[in-house]
Amino acid sequence: MVRTCCRCWIDVLLFVGLCAIGPVAAADEAEAFVGAKAGEERVAAGIKVCWCPPGKFLMGSPASEPDRRPDEGPVEVRLTKGFWMGKYEVTQGQWKRIVGELPRELKIGVGDDFPMHSVNYDEAVGFCQKATKRGREAGEVPRGWAFQLPTEAQWEYACRAGTTTATAFGERLNSKQANFKGQPTSDGEAGPSLDRAMPVGSYPANRWGLADMHGNIFEWCRDWYHQKLSGGDDPDLSATKGTINRDGTYSRARRGGAFTDEGRFCRSAMRLRYEPERTSDHIGFRVALVGE
Repeated sequence: MVRTCCRCWIDVLLFVGLCAIGPVAAADEAEAFVGAKAGEERVAAGIKVCWCPPGKFLMGSPASEPDRRPDEGPVEVRLTKGFWMGKYEVTQGQWKRIVGELPRELKIGVGDDFPMHSVNYDEAVGFCQKATKRGREAGEVPRGWAFQLPTEAQWEYACRAGTTTATAFGERLNSKQANFKGQPTSDGEAGPSLDRAMPVGSYPANRWGLADMHGNIFEWCRDWYHQKLSGGDDPDLSATKGTINRDGTYSRARRGGAFTDEGRFCRSAMRLRYEPERTSDHIGFRVALVGE
């Protein structure tokens, strides 16, 4: 009969105890990462983010909204989990710090405080993955959370910040509120066309502290573009190809409007598509920090 010494049994019990504590500690850490109120700010991987609490909203636009398009629903959506949204569009300075060299030369809107643009969908996803790794190494992003591109539902929910009007600033949008080109929404005030992006945060933020959700540059979303909006709980069409283009390709969704477009393209419900392998000087991205 083999006898086990008391010390060995103590070591075994300690090992089992530590194994049991690990998942519990991770769960507690992830739970503690949840925000307390809408608009609360924190910094992770050097990126400022604002808390967007769980909630319900009507995604899309009502039939009475001027300039609405047929792919704007509306549909009822419930986001069962809160998430952190980038306060600003990802900047060129953040790209250099987290990824390194820019993937290609930028010819307009250049500078560390300007939004990163001319990146395709996969490059934006790669940034999110590297930011997650850096945030976890720094102890700023707990296990169970990760940077991702926002879904269309998350993007519009964050953009609206509790509003139901055409924009987060009301039915009108003027050149003091966003960077767009030429004609404003409704009877808003027209302004000069800058023909380039502006440094992030140059315009007022919405109620939840998010800047440049309207105008400046379009922002990639996770979802494949589907002509019909998907409602319900936590819609995520990132893995399901949607409406096919005339040339047989598929597109991802982009949101927010840009300096190249009139104010009507900056409405909260406005949706456009873009092939994920392509790049443009008026398309960049914003990150969401979400529970996995």
